[in-house]
Amino acid sequence: MKVLVTGASGNVGRYVVEELLKKDEHVVAAGQSPDRLTDMFNGKVEVVYLDFTDEATFEQALDEVDRVYLMRPPHLGKPEDLYPFIDAMKAREIKLVSFLSLMGVEKNTIPPHHKIEKYIEASGIPYAHIRPGFFMQNVSGIHSVEIRERNEVFVPAGKSKTSFIDAEDIGLAIATILHDPDQYHHTAHTITGREALDYDQVAEILTEVTGREIRYAKPGLLKYRKHYMKERGLAKDYVNVTVALYVMTRLGTAKDVTDDFHQLTGRQPRSFKQFAIDHLECFTKNEDSCL
Repeated sequence: MKVLVTGASGNVGRYVVEELLKKDEHVVAAGQSPDRLTDMFNGKVEVVYLDFTDEATFEQALDEVDRVYLMRPPHLGKPEDLYPFIDAMKAREIKLVSFLSLMGVEKNTIPPHHKIEKYIEASGIPYAHIRPGFFMQNVSGIHSVEIRERNEVFVPAGKSKTSFIDAEDIGLAIATILHDPDQYHHTAHTITGREALDYDQVAEILTEVTGREIRYAKPGLLKYRKHYMKERGLAKDYVNVTVALYVMTRLGTAKDVTDDFHQLTGRQPRSFKQFAIDHLECFTKNEDSCL
């Protein structure tokens, strides 16, 4: 049988695909740009077009599939947008769905991930929720613009700490679970890095790695929201979700450090400093691949 990877070109999805291929799985990479996926994975995977808002695309995507990596596309702000696809998975008697959720979301009803988790659980589909800490790729991606152009980490996290995790490590954890589905029925895993950092410490690490003085700007939530919508031109629904996440962060929900990644993979997660070294170009050049 096959493993369906939704959002296969995304920060996590691409690594899920790569790790599943290492495990000799038959992978179906799904997204709205099939040609891009074919090029990205050099024809090593089966590629299908999938649009969560178009139920006509579900049948081909789920054909001969028994396991699914499910992620919510950032542009779909309502949890209900994913319900029809979850219903389709139930009808197909999927053996395991691993949903990319959020750290601490089981206690927070604001982000859409909370309702999606609950809907999956109520459906009866065997699940293994992945609740990662904030991606290191958020710093090298969406927030790298201000770092490059203004030498600022422009994040409304206040004085809170975050146990950043590399998306590559998340991909390995998910692939490990999907490769051995019977072991992980009805489980949830909070995946974090090995340490919790505040954003002053993030700025210090970036200063050391880049050789430029990077400071933490400490913007308020409203200033951040206005900047990302007005100056960066990002969609309102997307920005509002990120604001909700940083509200959670300010409440201390992102600071916990867990051993879940090591328990699943037998490895230690990558440190933020090593990540910054490995992705130096994202903080020094305008790299499309980082965004």
